[in-house]
Amino acid sequence: MNKEILLVADAVSAEKGVDRDIIFEAIELALATATKKRYEEESEIEVKIDRESGDYITHRVWTVMPDDHLAILGTELTTEEAAEVDPSLQIGDVHREQVENVEFGRIAAQTAKQVIVQRVREAERAQIVDEYRDRVGQLVNGSVKKVTRDAVIVDLGNNAEGYMPREELVGREAFRVGDRVRAILHEIRDDVRGPQLILSRASNGMLIELFKIEVPEIGEQVIEIRAAARDPGLRAKIAVKTNDGRIDPVG
Repeated sequence: MNKEILLVADAVSAEKGVDRDIIFEAIELALATATKKRYEEESEIEVKIDRESGDYITHRVWTVMPDDHLAILGTELTTEEAAEVDPSLQIGDVHREQVENVEFGRIAAQTAKQVIVQRVREAERAQIVDEYRDRVGQLVNGSVKKVTRDAVIVDLGNNAEGYMPREELVGREAFRVGDRVRAILHEIRDDVRGPQLILSRASNGMLIELFKIEVPEIGEQVIEIRAAARDPGLRAKIAVKTNDGRIDPVG
């Protein structure tokens, strides 16, 4: 039993509120990264940790490629090479060989820590974004955390961060760090750094949500907004209707 791995997984999971399995996956990746350093050529390494005991096993992996493909030394095998290893291997198959494990203790302070921190951050961001998926199109409130040339970064609380591009601001409005801001959650956009909460103050949705707050009949759905159009900061129009004959929706 590898108690050290189990202790790390339990401690980080509890501290960060992240699923235990994500920590194990991060440790597996860290161990694989450390194992690759043993080889001069490129290598593909897989590490699998037993979630109950903490024991792990390491394999070096090769993929069988067609003969007309230039096999990458260390990670791929030609069909001829594959036949020498295992005659049953076919193109596209994966060949695994068990190799010696690296000791977890040797990398705990370096590679493992870096990988775990990175994976935990990714998991935390994913959890935060998931909590906002049902709130797209709704108003959110926060305070300005940072102002850049391209956007206003908004602290939404509980480690959530919104990104409001300059084109989603109204006119020439300017914000400073610490300013309170209200905006609509316009979309959740996939990015190379992970999903982003995109905010807007210039969208038609922002106009509609503000009317719901300012006009009780709209908020109570006695009057329905059918459409909205705006030139942010200059003019706006909405089309409304009501099924209650006693109410003049325009008035």
